[in-house]
Amino acid sequence: MLQGKKIILGVCGSIAAYKAALLTRLLVKEGAEVKVIMTASATEFITPLTLATLSGNPVLTDFSQGKTGTWNSHVELGLWADLMLIAPATAKTLSQMASGHCDNLLIAAYLSARCPVYLSPAMDLDMYTHPSTLSNLEKLQSYGNRILQAEYGELASGLVGQGRMAEPEHILKALQAHFAQDLPLAGKKVLLTAGPTHEAIDPVRFIGNHSSGKMGYEIAKELLDKGAEVHLVSGPTHCALEHPKLELIRVHSAEEMFEASEAVFEQSDLVVLAAAVADYTPKEVASQKIKKNDGELTIACKKTTDIAKTLGARKTGQFMVGFALETHNEEANAQSKMERKNLDMIVLNSLNDQGAGFGHDTNKVTIMDSKGNKQAFALKSKTEVARDIVQAIIARMKVEA
Repeated sequence: MLQGKKIILGVCGSIAAYKAALLTRLLVKEGAEVKVIMTASATEFITPLTLATLSGNPVLTDFSQGKTGTWNSHVELGLWADLMLIAPATAKTLSQMASGHCDNLLIAAYLSARCPVYLSPAMDLDMYTHPSTLSNLEKLQSYGNRILQAEYGELASGLVGQGRMAEPEHILKALQAHFAQDLPLAGKKVLLTAGPTHEAIDPVRFIGNHSSGKMGYEIAKELLDKGAEVHLVSGPTHCALEHPKLELIRVHSAEEMFEASEAVFEQSDLVVLAAAVADYTPKEVASQKIKKNDGELTIACKKTTDIAKTLGARKTGQFMVGFALETHNEEANAQSKMERKNLDMIVLNSLNDQGAGFGHDTNKVTIMDSKGNKQAFALKSKTEVARDIVQAIIARMKVEA
């Protein structure tokens, strides 16, 4: 459940900070990427070196890092994380979070976080039950934070009662349950194509296009994050992706892409055709490099297999999504493509929109479906566009079901 998840672990100054070592180990063992932020007082209970070793990442304790002066951006941390966990969360930190009193990196990252935040309080019995603490916990819950209630047992003071930080194994189960709720595509098999195709002219030359594959790979990441099993048929690209539920099939030509896609089409629940497939390929491929001469070179071409149209005609319940990159009459052309190829949804972008299309880290899309719905989005990073596309797919698949 935690494979590939990005988690910020905040550690505060409490005797329970020693539990952060086991907690970090458990999170990493589950496949999460963990970045630890410690308050200054936390370093008096457990060393940053211990947590850096277990997490595989440098531990952050301040806005600038040691002698190097490297800036630790709380904004970037807040945007990076899929989940933020503060364990142990002390009475002081809870109070600061509730009031917005920001005087350290941990609170700054919390105030910048756009992800769910879990808190695991740890303090002595009377502190935990004090009206001010209870009020802060209630206020933090009203902000949308999740509280992992302190557990009952012997406390550092020798008293027995509620106040112990939840055991790392219990925290892990809570996080697993959290991510399990956010897997709407669990059990779904997806065929996804991405990148360009290269149509050989001779052993050293080919016909291709400017597709980088970035959009398709970002969609693959988002589908995997939503629990899907993804068969990614990728044309030549520098993009890379690894995941236990990913089968990456690398191809070069349009014909290879069609054959690889056809092989997994029938068992797929969802088909996303994001690749920029060549419409034409040379009729004959020279066995030797074609030498330059004084005359003109004419290359006779034939049509490639229309993957979307061919698979669309064979559709037996698969939800199919296509892409349309247009330069004129954009919406009309996209609508026509969706109808001709029996698609359920199409993602339109235009080369007339600055920052959209091939080679950019951003994209601007309009999503259209076979029911006549249309939704236009602003220019966004391709990571954000992928989220929009997958959310639209999930919403429409639920309607179809």
